Amino acid sequence: MELTEATRGYPQEQGFFRRLSAVDWIYAAALMAGSLYALARFGGYMDYYEKAVLILAAPTFAWLGWHWKQVRWLIPLLAVLSLGAISMYGGSLDMAEKKFFLKYMLSSQSAILWMSALFFLSTLFYWGGLATRAGTGTALGSKLCWAAVVLGFTGMMVRWYESYLIGPDVGHIPISNLYEVFILFCMITALFYLYYEERYATRQLGAFVLTVISAAVGFLMWYTVSRDAAEIQPLVPALQSWWMKIHVPANFIGYGTFALAAMVAVAYLLKSKGILEDRLPSLEVLDDVMYKAIAVGFAFFTIATILGALWAAEAWGGYWSWDPKETWALIVWLNYAAWLHMRLMKGLRGRVAAWWALVGLLVTTFAFLGVNMFLSGLHSYGEL
Repeated sequence: MELTEATRGYPQEQGFFRRLSAVDWIYAAALMAGSLYALARFGGYMDYYEKAVLILAAPTFAWLGWHWKQVRWLIPLLAVLSLGAISMYGGSLDMAEKKFFLKYMLSSQSAILWMSALFFLSTLFYWGGLATRAGTGTALGSKLCWAAVVLGFTGMMVRWYESYLIGPDVGHIPISNLYEVFILFCMITALFYLYYEERYATRQLGAFVLTVISAAVGFLMWYTVSRDAAEIQPLVPALQSWWMKIHVPANFIGYGTFALAAMVAVAYLLKSKGILEDRLPSLEVLDDVMYKAIAVGFAFFTIATILGALWAAEAWGGYWSWDPKETWALIVWLNYAAWLHMRLMKGLRGRVAAWWALVGLLVTTFAFLGVNMFLSGLHSYGEL
């Protein structure tokens, strides 16, 4: 369309809010109504911080739903499943063994076991689709991954409620130990992958990303069986702080996106060597996903590190004590800060960037698990 003097120099696209439809606003209003209902129904269990998070969740997920349409069905479905499971308990934890749907589907442990099985199946279908060039295989892998996300988040929400059924002094958000944060890691990594899968219209990366998620699930299953880790435990005094509720999720957004970037780096290295060359996205797409995942992870990991320092000052009287966990968190931060610096300032690309991202996962894994296994300090999500 030819520009006239009246229109030249003005944006042709309407403002973002003007582009929103009536359905968009109805979705946002439903979220606000749901938040107010949850506040009225469960507010007695919450502190002031949790109430603020609940209210802020409505505009946050409205914004996400406006930008990523999949969120529109995910949030209502999680609400229905979680509230349905909660209603079955009738205020008694014993119902988890007496009611069929709780025992075999929607209690926290059942839902998380289903999540684990679905992630394994998703991995198999993604790899099968990649190996055979069958779009049906990768499409099923994607659907199974979504199903795993739904049941994983449902399990976490129900576990949150179950902790309060044990006792008001026991109840807490389920991100306090190694078992719970491994579930969180799987959920975050899967969600970010599913976003990039839709954003770049490619499912070929699912085989790689779901492999690292399945590895985490495998560890989770071993840890559950060998340590009876699924049992809900009271918070240790150091974790009885509202800082935990924001520090840990921010940290694991970093961990999840760093893991995603590393697995994309594996795909990049294989394609650059001519392996699966005709089955993977272009090197430019792989490079862009890797960069964006690390950029997002670095932003959240930086926020988590700052929040951790503030939490340390409150709990231990100092912002930094060179505890092994703190030291290795700093190493992780410096590693990705250097990666991004080289990318933005020196134009880092190609196999060097991919190898660096892959090595970064090893550093991050040691910072998370290796410190718990081999070093002693103030920080720990659980015994190994």
